Amino acid sequence: MSTNDDDDNTLTTSLRDLIYANHILHHHGVVDAYGHVSIRHPTDASIYIMCGYMAPAMVSSPADLIHYHVSTSEPVDPSAKKGYSERFIHGEVFRRFPSVNCVIHSHAEEVLPYVVSTGVSLRAVYHMAGFLGSKPVKVFDIDPHYREGDQRDMLVRQAHTGAALASVFGDSGAGSDGSQAPVPEETVVLMRRHGFTTVADNLVTAVYRAIYTRINAEAQTKAMTIARSVYGDQVEKGGFEGLTPLQGEGCGLMCEQYQDKPWRLWVREVEMNPLYVNELSERKKG
Repeated sequence: MSTNDDDDNTLTTSLRDLIYANHILHHHGVVDAYGHVSIRHPTDASIYIMCGYMAPAMVSSPADLIHYHVSTSEPVDPSAKKGYSERFIHGEVFRRFPSVNCVIHSHAEEVLPYVVSTGVSLRAVYHMAGFLGSKPVKVFDIDPHYREGDQRDMLVRQAHTGAALASVFGDSGAGSDGSQAPVPEETVVLMRRHGFTTVADNLVTAVYRAIYTRINAEAQTKAMTIARSVYGDQVEKGGFEGLTPLQGEGCGLMCEQYQDKPWRLWVREVEMNPLYVNELSERKKG
C-alpha cells in the first residue's frame, strides 16, 4: 500500500471518529444544538477539522466537516459553507499547543453553576475525574479581553479572545519527548458565564474528559446540597472533600489507562440509535 493510501485511510478513520464524537457528546448531554469538537488533521498539523454550522447530533458525513488553517482559523477551501463563529477556541488552542490534537467546547448545564457563581470552585470529587487534578479548576473570564467594537456576547469569536482562553491552560514549557514546545498544564478550563473547554492529545481522551467533567460537576453539586443541609453556609468547611494531590495524580493515570473501554460502549450506543447517522461507521461498512 502506498503512503498516500495510508494517509487516506488514517484521515478516513479520524473523520469517522470525529463524527462519532459529535454523536457521543450529544448522547451524553455534553452538547445540545450548541457546542463543538475538533481534531487536528492526522497528517497535516497545520490544519484542524470540525463540523460546519449545524447541531452536533446531525453531523453524518465528511461533507459536513470543514478544514481550517491553524494559523488563521480561516477555511482551507475559500468556498466552504458557514462554520462556527467560535472556531477560534479551537484554532488558538491548536496554535499554542502543538501537542493538542482535540478540543471540545461545551455548555453542559451541570457545569454552569460553577461558571456563574463565585466562591465555589469546581473540584475533582471522585476517581473518574482524576484528570482534573486536586486543585480548583481554573476559570477564564472573557470580559477583560474584549476590544473596542467587539460584541460582548460571551462568544469567543476573535483570535485575540481565543488566544486569551488558550493561555489559561498554562504552559509547562516542555514536552515529554524533551522538546520545548508548550504543553498545557490544565485539562479543563471553565469559562465565566459560558461553559467549559477541554483539550487532549487525542480524541478519545478529550471525549472522556468532557463527559466526566459534566458528571463530576453534577456529583459535586449533589454532595454540596447534602452538606449544606448539615453545615449550612459553611459547606466547604465540612461534608465536602475533593481529591488529594496524590489521589488526583493516581486517578488521572487510571483514567487514561482505561478510557478505551467506555469509548467502545459509547460508539455502540450511537450506532444503535437511529437519530445518529455516520456514513463512515464500521457497522455501515459491514
